[in-house]
Amino acid sequence: MVAKISKFTIRVEDDTLKRFRYVAEYNARSANRELEVLMKRHIAKFEKEHGAIVLDSND
Repeated sequence: MVAKISKFTIRVEDDTLKRFRYVAEYNARSANRELEVLMKRHIAKFEKEHGAIVLDSND
């Protein structure tokens, strides 16, 4: 199964983005991939504490 890829725009202070890109590069990732990894970790932590997130099939 091929995952659907969605675009997401975020507004962030320039200094924060520069620092985030530095961290991503340190981890040998693009800023996009770094954010994706952080999001997945955050979701996993949430689900561990609150139970699995069940998505509507239309999502």
